[in-house]
Amino acid sequence: MRVGLFVTCLVDMMRPSIGFAALKLLDRPGVETVVPGRQTCCGQPAYNSGDRPDAIALARKFVAEFEEFDYVVAPSGSCGGMVRTHYPELLSGDPAWKARAERLAAKTYELTQFLVDVLGVESVSGRFDGTVTYHDSCAGLRELGVKAQPRALLAAVPGLTLAEMTECETCCGFGGTFSLKFGEISSRLADDKCRHVEASGADALVLGDLGCMLNIEGRLRRRGHASTQVLHVAEVLAGVQP
Repeated sequence: MRVGLFVTCLVDMMRPSIGFAALKLLDRPGVETVVPGRQTCCGQPAYNSGDRPDAIALARKFVAEFEEFDYVVAPSGSCGGMVRTHYPELLSGDPAWKARAERLAAKTYELTQFLVDVLGVESVSGRFDGTVTYHDSCAGLRELGVKAQPRALLAAVPGLTLAEMTECETCCGFGGTFSLKFGEISSRLADDKCRHVEASGADALVLGDLGCMLNIEGRLRRRGHASTQVLHVAEVLAGVQP
């Protein structure tokens, strides 16, 4: 099968190690992974800001670049959710583009979802000697149903113990442009999340969306909490250090 890897804007600009970890995890027999060189943004920031013309333009670009593949995989529940949940409606004004978006949406997956639900992966190459706690990012959980898959894969990591934090499914306050529009509410949510991370006693917080990672880690550090690592699930599963 041919898999198109959507690296995502944030990974490309802020934490390329996640992209390399995803490539390592997708390196399986029978899987050819391709990273389209002209990929940019899925259009989610424009969509969340109400800029439909730019969101539509980026969605069409994305569809044209990725529709040739058997599957599309992203190390991000929010980007995967944008394609799977919102593209068909976003491109509904043109029947031909809507049909193309629906076909693409049907074969688009978040990384751990693809590894477990499509490839049936049960073992990984990473190792982590310590305790982690997991944050369920909103879009991955609520738009794609990503919940059990990352935990099943983390359970296969030698040396790793999972300690669930309180309110692991509650928003961290990022929400894309939400954190810009509603700064005070976002900060309160982030502080709540940080308290739950700290109370878990985990050595590392693990999650599947870089936006949430940056938000929570930034808040942890501003609160003076420097000991807890903040890692993308792909980095842990593949044993790729940031």
